[in-house]
Amino acid sequence: MIIKSHNINNIKVAEVISDEVIIQSVQDGLDLMGNIYYQGFDKVMIYEKDITPDFFDLKTKIAGEILQKFSNYRIGLAIIGDFSKYESKSMKDFIFESNKTGHINFVETLEDALENFLK
Repeated sequence: MIIKSHNINNIKVAEVISDEVIIQSVQDGLDLMGNIYYQGFDKVMIYEKDITPDFFDLKTKIAGEILQKFSNYRIGLAIIGDFSKYESKSMKDFIFESNKTGHINFVETLEDALENFLK
């Protein structure tokens, strides 16, 4: 795992880059959040491919628990990927509602993620 630093208007943003799944459980999400926070980052971007597919099955509650922690600790999160493949209405609603808050964003590109952090 590599953490690439971006600086946007004096906000330190971590881009997590990996060749393997980083988040397979709620604990993995918490560990990542702690690691990012410890390194002084305010926000984090992670790619969908680096998250277990179970995250995108809302019945597992992994997504809700992880995203709640990011919200509670006020660490902005962008998940970058193609979410059109998720046909579940509940997942589409979850993504829509998350994007409305602006704190947790599901976006298609790195550029979209960086732009959302400017808002």
